[in-house]
Parts: sequence; C-alpha cells; structure tokens
Amino acid sequence: MITHVRRLTVAALSGAVLLVGAFASAGSAASFALPPANGQFDYQIGGAYTPSSSVQIVDRDRLEAPAAGKYNICYVNAFQTQPGDADWWKTNHNDLLLKKANGSYVVDSAWNEMLLDTSTAAKRTALLAIVGGWIDGCKASGYSAIEPDNLDSYDRSGKRLTKQNNIDFAKLLATRAHADGLAIAQKNDSSMAANGKAIGFDFAVVEECQVYGECGEFTDVYGAQVYEIEYTDNGGTSNFNKACTARGATTSVIYRDRDVVAKGASGYVYKFC
Repeated sequence: MITHVRRLTVAALSGAVLLVGAFASAGSAASFALPPANGQFDYQIGGAYTPSSSVQIVDRDRLEAPAAGKYNICYVNAFQTQPGDADWWKTNHNDLLLKKANGSYVVDSAWNEMLLDTSTAAKRTALLAIVGGWIDGCKASGYSAIEPDNLDSYDRSGKRLTKQNNIDFAKLLATRAHADGLAIAQKNDSSMAANGKAIGFDFAVVEECQVYGECGEFTDVYGAQVYEIEYTDNGGTSNFNKACTARGATTSVIYRDRDVVAKGASGYVYKFC
C-alpha cells in the first residue's frame, strides 16, 4: 500500500492502544479494535490466499477463515443477495426481497444480485435476524471487523427504497457489530460519509474514489482509516498512480483486478503504494 508512515506490528494490534470505548446501544457493547491506519491492505473477497508478510489488513468473504496474524475484515453482502444464494432467499425469505409492482424481483444487473427490502422497520428487523447471525459468525470465526456491502442499493431500487431506509438498517448493523466487539466499515456511498460516524461506522472501505473524485469526502471523516481499492478496468494504472501521489503517504491504496481473484488465478493483479 502506502509508505507506511504509521506502520504497526501485529503485537500492537492486540494492544490497548487500538481499543476504543464501547458505543451506547440497547445492550452492552464490547470494546473493539480498529484497523491500523495506513496499514498495507489486501482485498481478497473474490478468493482467499496467503497474504504477503508486509500486509497488515486482510478483507475476506464471511465464509472464509481469517488470515493468521493479520487484522481481518469480514465481507458481508448486507443489502443484496449473493448470486448463489438466490434460491435460498426465494424459498425461505421471499418476503424480504424487493419486488416491482408486478411481483418480479428488483435485481442489480451488474452483479445479478437481488435487492433486500429495507423499506419498513419490520422488514429491517427481520433482515437483522439473518444478517446479524452472519455478523455473529464473523466474530466467532475470529474477525475484527465487518464490511457490509451495497449500502447504496437504494440507488438501484427504482425509488422503491430510500437512502433513509438503508441508513436505518445500517444503524442496526453497526449496533450488532459493536455488541459483538467488531468494528464496522462504511462501504462506498460518499453521500453518506458526512453522517457516517453518526450512523455508527468506524472506518471506510472505498472503491474507485479516485475515478469518481470523491476520496476527500471519506478522508474528511475517517482520516487515515480509509482503505481504497482502484481497479484495473477503470482507468488502469493512471488512476492508481494518481491516488498514490495524492494519498499514498497517509492512507492505504491498492490496485486490484475487478474480480479480486486469488493469487495464482488468471487475471490476478495486486499492487500497493
């Protein structure tokens, strides 16, 4: 990633210096650790592999085991379905899938993911019973934080969901994560960044903020605890190099293939500055 101005050792990660106080919630929240600011980051949600020794932070899918000796972030698709889970949702929780007036599902066509219906308090509570269990599983597996994806699903809902619907669900996720002793990342959506701490987010994982000119919205709120991914298929190394020049000395910036495949797989790319 960056020039490691504040590089922390694994021993420091477990020390009290990184522990922050509990957040107020309905239950008693545990203390949780934040990822090392400006620590080298590896984004592995498309396939787990052994990270290099210099990597300090690893982000993996919730079904993968965390990487030994690293600060681990657990990826949870909290606002949309994973493509392979469509039948399970339809069979067990069809009422929690967002639908059009004709009864067809609202789908994010870019990734073939159905949108979860966060439109009412009752549906959000029902969704939390499911996604909250995944968060609990992240804790049980040994993760230190969660990354709930598709916070901005309301933008793909055809106005069937509002930003406030997803904010309200994100607040529930943050409370659950903190109660489990996990930090929680804001994933993308610069329009929410200014209110991110009030929602309950502790740091940010952002994709292509250099491309869209929105990195400042995140760093203004989260400072050095912004973990940025630029991709090979959208501006290539030019945007990555610009990001490194602009922020590489103070925040984590990496360059990855769009499918974030495992090392050794066809198309794998990983660089850091």
